Amino acid sequence: MNSNALRRGNTTGGWTPLAVLATAQFLVVLSSSIVNVALPGIRTGLQLSDTGQAWTVNAYVLVFGALLLPGGRAGDVYGLRRVFLLGTGLFAAASLGAALAPTAAVLIACRAAQGIGAALLAPTALALVLTLYPDGGRRGTALGVWGAVSGAGGAAGVLLSGVLTDRFGWRAVFVVMVPLALLALVATRLLVAADRPRGGSLDAPGAVTVTAGLVSLTYGLSGRWVLAVVGAVLLGLFAVLQRRAADPLLPARMRVVAVPNVLMALLGAVWLGLFYFLPLYQQRALGYSPLEAGLTQLPLALVITLSSWATGKLPGRRTLPAGLLVLAAGLAWLSRTPADGTFLADLLGPTLLIGAGLGVAFVRLTALASTGVPAADNGLAGGLVNATRQIGGAVGLSFLTLLPSAGAAFLACAALALLLTALSALRTPPATATDPTSSTLPLRKA
Repeated sequence: MNSNALRRGNTTGGWTPLAVLATAQFLVVLSSSIVNVALPGIRTGLQLSDTGQAWTVNAYVLVFGALLLPGGRAGDVYGLRRVFLLGTGLFAAASLGAALAPTAAVLIACRAAQGIGAALLAPTALALVLTLYPDGGRRGTALGVWGAVSGAGGAAGVLLSGVLTDRFGWRAVFVVMVPLALLALVATRLLVAADRPRGGSLDAPGAVTVTAGLVSLTYGLSGRWVLAVVGAVLLGLFAVLQRRAADPLLPARMRVVAVPNVLMALLGAVWLGLFYFLPLYQQRALGYSPLEAGLTQLPLALVITLSSWATGKLPGRRTLPAGLLVLAAGLAWLSRTPADGTFLADLLGPTLLIGAGLGVAFVRLTALASTGVPAADNGLAGGLVNATRQIGGAVGLSFLTLLPSAGAAFLACAALALLLTALSALRTPPATATDPTSSTLPLRKA
């Protein structure tokens, strides 16, 4: 199937391939949040220690964040669809392994394997979306859907985990991901044509140093400062290697999206800080059960979804600063919520503002992070924007947890949103789509 046919109909399904790829992205976001509520049940069922409980979460998050750059570039080198299918298959197998895990060690190993699969499928899924929907209007709509799915996944994980854990036990939170992953794998194989790989080889020294550096830095920021220093040194070595490599993992031409990715890292700190502290505030201060915390986050998830979808259809350079101002206002309002607050009087209003702002910011920055990128680097662009959000979130959360209260953390996030507003107004170009001829990969028959 050639690229013109793909642009006209996206194989046989029109928008159906987007729905399939968005399902895969939903799984990636879901797997980050769905485990948190189930942790007490996992701890009891597998006799987890405090360290084992932490690694049930960290094994996924660290591996996923650290491998996003190599995962995205592997898609460019070996073929986007091929790497996506490999990652989705690994994610499904690892989810099944986690559901059946007889010991804590097996569960943690399966969570790490889930992270590897997610690091392969997430950037290549976004790259395939950029390829399938290259023109301005359709790309805007596609990225709006992408943002809606990504934003809703966090809140959906909290709610779904509460329901599944209460009804079926902790293993159900892993079982539910298996059929969805298999559905995405089979549907992608049938609906999305295979792309022509760029060829060449993956920058192995760059991949090793950036992966080890990101893992060490992110884990070290939790209080193991020696590892943080080692991570910083490894990332410095990565920068040196990139200047000398014939085909670097992160080539100099990607500077065109440097500013949007820095902004995405700051947004990642706000995003992760919100979804970390909001459930804690609801359960510890307000006395909500896990299920109640999930239900009261549904308006937030709904507004993120609607805002993301609408943003994909809105032109204009001022949309991003305006959305960030709304986000900052909502976070500042939330920081004033009292310990005896109620949902209708104290939570609903600020979370609606926050949801509207997050949807705008995520979609606009994702679009900017792919603007001007050559088609051969679509996978790398997808990996880079995912990686900056993940690493920015991890680094930001390590500092936010040092603050004395959830209210202080929300206020700090509001300050970050204001900083983002100023930077976005001064430094980012209009969020326009790239030329279709440079955004669409030549495709070969599936």
